[in-house]
Amino acid sequence: MTQKEQLSIFALGGVNEIGKNMYVVQYSNEIFIIDCGGKFPDESLLGIDLIIPDLSYLEENQDKIKALIVTHGHEDHIGGIPYFLKKLNVPIYATRFTLGLIELKLIEHNLLRDTELIQIDSTSQIPFENVNVSFFKTNHSIPDCLGIVFHTPEGNVVHTGDFKFDLTPVNNQHSDIHKMAEIGRQGVLVLLSESTNAERSGLTPSEKMVGEHMDEAFMKANRKVIVSTFASNVNRVQQVVDAARKTNRKLALLGRSMVNVIDVAMERGYVNIPEGMLIQPQQIHELEPENVAILCTGSQGEPMAALARLSTANYRDAEILAGDTVILAASPIPGNERNVSRIIDNLFSLGAKVIYGSGSSTGMHVSGHGYQEDLKLMLTLMMPKYFIPIHGEYRMLHQHQLLAESVGVEKGHTFIVNLGDVVDIAGQQAYQTRKVPAGNTYVDGIGVGDVGDIILRDRKQLSEDGMLVIVVTLSKTDRSIISGPDTISRGFVYARDSEALLKDVNRQVERIVKDLQKERVHQWNIMKQSIKKTLGQYLYKHTKRKPMILPIIIEV
Repeated sequence: MTQKEQLSIFALGGVNEIGKNMYVVQYSNEIFIIDCGGKFPDESLLGIDLIIPDLSYLEENQDKIKALIVTHGHEDHIGGIPYFLKKLNVPIYATRFTLGLIELKLIEHNLLRDTELIQIDSTSQIPFENVNVSFFKTNHSIPDCLGIVFHTPEGNVVHTGDFKFDLTPVNNQHSDIHKMAEIGRQGVLVLLSESTNAERSGLTPSEKMVGEHMDEAFMKANRKVIVSTFASNVNRVQQVVDAARKTNRKLALLGRSMVNVIDVAMERGYVNIPEGMLIQPQQIHELEPENVAILCTGSQGEPMAALARLSTANYRDAEILAGDTVILAASPIPGNERNVSRIIDNLFSLGAKVIYGSGSSTGMHVSGHGYQEDLKLMLTLMMPKYFIPIHGEYRMLHQHQLLAESVGVEKGHTFIVNLGDVVDIAGQQAYQTRKVPAGNTYVDGIGVGDVGDIILRDRKQLSEDGMLVIVVTLSKTDRSIISGPDTISRGFVYARDSEALLKDVNRQVERIVKDLQKERVHQWNIMKQSIKKTLGQYLYKHTKRKPMILPIIIEV
């Protein structure tokens, strides 16, 4: 077998992190991409709107790409698709509900007309030149989730997607355990399985538990009920609708993503809302509080989402008053805890009754990701020769590796990979010796990939120590100072309180310019560098701060 014909598997996103999922299976001259997610930035990435995978390897090999196959419609699996399509227009395969969510994004980016969208389900089989692709049904916190099987000449490669084993799913979309077992009997060369809850023991609780607790909370509420959850968690949305129906409440939707996703879900039959139940936000004040329920975005503490604005009394058409019940039907994603806590504090200060916390304490949320026993069941059904844990931070991947070994995967047959690490398989022997380009691409406004480490470093410096602008006007003829230096401080010191310091700064600049003139140094760049270096040392000595120094030299 030639190098060209070998099977290769690697991640461009989704390992050593939660979010931004993208995995690649390549055999010979056929490349298959699994998911194309986005990830929201943390506080260190100032001004960045979204993080998506680095596509440079795929751009270099775009003639080999056969398909982008999407396992399900969560943001960390579809959020990068519009940016992907602007560089690589390839066919997208996804289930009916997932395609509906993707279409929303493509309409927003004016890409729908030019994109080939192909609907699949768990019975679909897609033949390519060397590889056939089939699917199996899984259960997660969003409808229409699939695992994927790549039937290659080397052997079968299985990607589980996100999953849990819920034996009593509220939408009756059961995991196809029999089909999984059959795939395992046929032989699985490599299994890629998600690791999000690999540290949590036991089995994931059933979503059915949430519905019972939701009904109880609605019945006990004496005034309005406000529920915040992921817009894409259609099963949870249906439970809120059912609880509102049982307590004779009208339902208002707040938040653009909530409205858009529920429109798709209703249109395609995934949510059943009784006729006349939905009201516009402007109608909330026309009804008695005990006859109103609100479903809104913002369960992750997003500052501009509906719940955050409600918690600060900053939402035009609705308000939370003393005695209202607020239910957070989602757990904070790691990194969002502080923002969520701030909103909960605000809600309590408004006098609301707030129900929040993990599913075990409130019954209002259960995870869509499998716990250890779910993960072990998947491993046992698939019986892979090689195993690659995915979709998790390093400690989760490591724990999943231990679980795999505990159920029979041979030691040394598990690969914990970093972004770009390639697992090559030839003659059914796997090895990891090379890398492909991989990393993060930052989306900032309409710019994609134009913000790099230097710009982020400058933004960080500006946010921490501010900036100092020095303006000097020189004569073109004899290079003498005509006016200035003038100093403008932004975010560094307050000018009125620091007049003596700023006068010293001006004197320093004047001295630097005159010294350079004596040495017959007239190049602007040398002047600017001298001002920045000398002032930087002076200011740090006197203030222990390092503002960004911007010298502006004008010749007249």
